[in-house]
Amino acid sequence: MDPSSRLALADLVLLLHLGVIAFNVFGLIFIPLGAWLRWDFVRIFWWRALHLAILAIVALQALLDRVCVLTAWQAELEPPSGGATPLPLIARWVNGLIYWPLPLWVFAVLYVAVCIYALLLWWLVPPRRQRTPLGRRA
Repeated sequence: MDPSSRLALADLVLLLHLGVIAFNVFGLIFIPLGAWLRWDFVRIFWWRALHLAILAIVALQALLDRVCVLTAWQAELEPPSGGATPLPLIARWVNGLIYWPLPLWVFAVLYVAVCIYALLLWWLVPPRRQRTPLGRRA
């Protein structure tokens, strides 16, 4: 694969990673806010289950001393930091926002705490399964 295609794919992985992070942060903020404001969407079962599952996977990866799959994939696609092709400005900015120069154990503690918070939200703001028109659960 040529370098420009690899860089374009790395940018797509970065956008996907940013989307996953935004989804997780959105959930952590809007679930309690939505419960307080009585927004029905914060109790959608599949959305809540996906949110909790992603946070659990991230926490488990950190506990196992593994970097995120998306991080590893992006790093493999990008040129080496001393390479001839520097990253575009927006990619460098987003990388700086996502990747902090801290030891992995710090992220493990943070991700486990966030996962515990999401579990607490599951209990405090329980999701509801939708009912079909015949009254059965979907």
